[in-house]
Amino acid sequence: MVGQLTIKVLGELNVTQQGQLLPLPQSKKTRALLAYLAVVGRAQRREHLCKMFWEVPDDPRASLRWSLHKLRPIVNTEGHVRLHADHNSVLLSPQTVEVDFKGMASLRPADLDRLDTERLESLAATFRGEFLDGLCLPHCPNFEAWRLCHRDITLRVHMEILRALVRRLQDRPERVNVYSLVLDRLTNEIAAVDRPEQWPEPSVSGVSNGSRDVPLRSLPPSQPGSAFISRNFETDVPWPAVTPSKRSQEIRFCKTADRVTIAYAVCGRGSPIVRAAHWMSHLQYDWESPVWTHWIDALSEKTKLIRYDERGTGLSDWIAEDISFAAMIADLESVVDAAGLDRFTLLGVSQSCAVSVAYAVRHPERVSGLILYGGFVKGWRKRRDSHEVATHEAMTALIREGWGQNNPVFRHLFTAMFIPGADEVQMDWFDELQRISVLPSNAGRLHEAFGEIDVSDVLSQVTIPTLVLHARKDIVVPFQCGREFATGIPGARFVDLDSANHILLANEPAFERFVREVTRFVAETA
Repeated sequence: MVGQLTIKVLGELNVTQQGQLLPLPQSKKTRALLAYLAVVGRAQRREHLCKMFWEVPDDPRASLRWSLHKLRPIVNTEGHVRLHADHNSVLLSPQTVEVDFKGMASLRPADLDRLDTERLESLAATFRGEFLDGLCLPHCPNFEAWRLCHRDITLRVHMEILRALVRRLQDRPERVNVYSLVLDRLTNEIAAVDRPEQWPEPSVSGVSNGSRDVPLRSLPPSQPGSAFISRNFETDVPWPAVTPSKRSQEIRFCKTADRVTIAYAVCGRGSPIVRAAHWMSHLQYDWESPVWTHWIDALSEKTKLIRYDERGTGLSDWIAEDISFAAMIADLESVVDAAGLDRFTLLGVSQSCAVSVAYAVRHPERVSGLILYGGFVKGWRKRRDSHEVATHEAMTALIREGWGQNNPVFRHLFTAMFIPGADEVQMDWFDELQRISVLPSNAGRLHEAFGEIDVSDVLSQVTIPTLVLHARKDIVVPFQCGREFATGIPGARFVDLDSANHILLANEPAFERFVREVTRFVAETA
């Protein structure tokens, strides 16, 4: 097409117009921004781009404007406006830009079998090097995680193309040797990536049989023991910061029936326990936090722990039309199916206690034991306390107006409610979790959705062993809400924890008791 712009990312980034190589800006961040917009191929929020490439106090919005100014003369040529930017978002129009990565990401082994040899050789020639070769931004961990993941995706696709060619050209040794040498090099690169023993090897294609997620390693060999990240070939979402750790987790993605991408993480080994998603989580940020680390470590010490971020939050899709109780149950169903779990312990925390109860009633054959901590049977609106309703409506307004501001004063109100016993470091971390894990609009929508929850009619239908725990002085979810679970579920055992924290902290006796009770319960029911 006349005016078509070609952006190549399979190797060193380059941009051509009708075969003519165009000069790129000197700034690596500006070049990385161009590559990111080209590969993602849809509108990106300015706030997200600022967090990915720039840090406060460097005035990220001004830096983004400067980079866009440098990119416009490159991509907006011959009268074609390809780069669109308004106050809220930025889009590099995919209809007028050809990106070499696009066709590669969707290839499957079955597709390669249908292509003729000439086409396969053409695909192999597309790879000029690794994904965005040389465009490393060590001080932009979100971009780096995204780049490394895409590097591994393309590396594995390249290997599959080469394998197909080697099979096809067995009778042409002069040609097959070239592809075999490249394939050997790529195989060695894959083998060099550190992999924890507890995770099964992926299939030759990198695609797990029967699973909707694609476990692909995305960390370089220079970071052994770091968190592993994987992704669905079809998904483009913000990537977490890569932080070295003595532990390891694997982050995967799955699709729900309404096409929302849910991020879930797996760590530890043993009988599985699924922690249903609760408000304000971020799989990678929680991993190194002073508020959630002790939970993750304790729950994964003798079990395989599966956690996931709720739709609209964390690493799951932030754009979701349906944020309802029914959607929350469906998300749990999708994660359990994607993880291939036949039978497991289900842990509900806060509002996910009701989600867990609803799931257990629907799928009693899959849940060996049900653990409910800090939850409520009826949401704040359904409890029909006029004072409580007025308070929560005011909180919803505060969330929508003040949640996303750099000044944490609004969020600190919620921190003081959730963890009143926290020290300054823990409170600062929780303040930041609120800001990075969810948009103010989504936080408001979720808070409203929690108010409409009501599982009182199905409590008597729970037929599996149930353990209910609740902090005695919890002001986020009143103590009587936990008792309501215990009195409504036949045979449920109730544990009263001496704490005022909605999220139990590592140094309090209540958390030690929580761990003892949960460990014993899992051993008895798994």
